[in-house]
Amino acid sequence: MNEFERNLRRRVGVVYRELAAARAGGEDYTSELHAARLEELFDLARRHGIDVASPVEPEIPDPRRELS
Repeated sequence: MNEFERNLRRRVGVVYRELAAARAGGEDYTSELHAARLEELFDLARRHGIDVASPVEPEIPDPRRELS
């Protein structure tokens, strides 16, 4: 795994946790912002052939399942 992929996976994990915290706090607008950022990161990953739905670190859940 190269540096770009590591950073992308790390950023997905961070934004996913921020999204979960915003949802838990009832922050609808902030939740929408984080969800949109995740979609941008997923798009970037797809363009580079990186599957961020398969986390490297076990503590990072599959963010796509949680967005539904």
